[in-house]
Amino acid sequence: MDHGSHSAIGEEVACKIDMLWNWYTIDACFLTTSWRIQNQGMMVATCIGVILMVVCLEFLRRLGKEYDNLIQRQFQRHVAAQSTKPPSPSPDSCAGLPAAVPQAVIYRASPLQQVIRSVIHAATFGVAYIIMLLAMYFNGYIIISIFIGAGIGKFLCDWMVVKVVLNKENGGKGVTGIEETTVCCG
Repeated sequence: MDHGSHSAIGEEVACKIDMLWNWYTIDACFLTTSWRIQNQGMMVATCIGVILMVVCLEFLRRLGKEYDNLIQRQFQRHVAAQSTKPPSPSPDSCAGLPAAVPQAVIYRASPLQQVIRSVIHAATFGVAYIIMLLAMYFNGYIIISIFIGAGIGKFLCDWMVVKVVLNKENGGKGVTGIEETTVCCG
């Protein structure tokens, strides 16, 4: 289904848009008519741009995970510092013994931390949505570029590090590593 048309000399050529698998290069348009491929160099630049966009998506996903881990480590340090202080005797306790220490501490991100988390998530979601829209043009070159970008992005931005706790008696959880699968649109 070709929505483009060939016009008389002097008129601008319309975009080729096809909702079936295609390999269009010249006159293919992506997202807007101003993103119309006029030569092979523009198509190569578009494919490289799509690859870099997907790498940026993987970077944003990693950034979100790392920021969440940073917040969690900060809170754990705060709790550890508070728990090293000897508990003071409670007036309600029997014979002046220290009151029982709570077994769980609830933590909530500060408003600034939550704003930063939200901005990272919105950027991730936005980039993923644009990539999804590009894939909907069913252009083979663009889809292959998305796959290449995902592979390069995973390689560069999500290098797996595994922590193996050898002494499980001290609260070790064993091997930790992959925690989630890749999902569409952030």
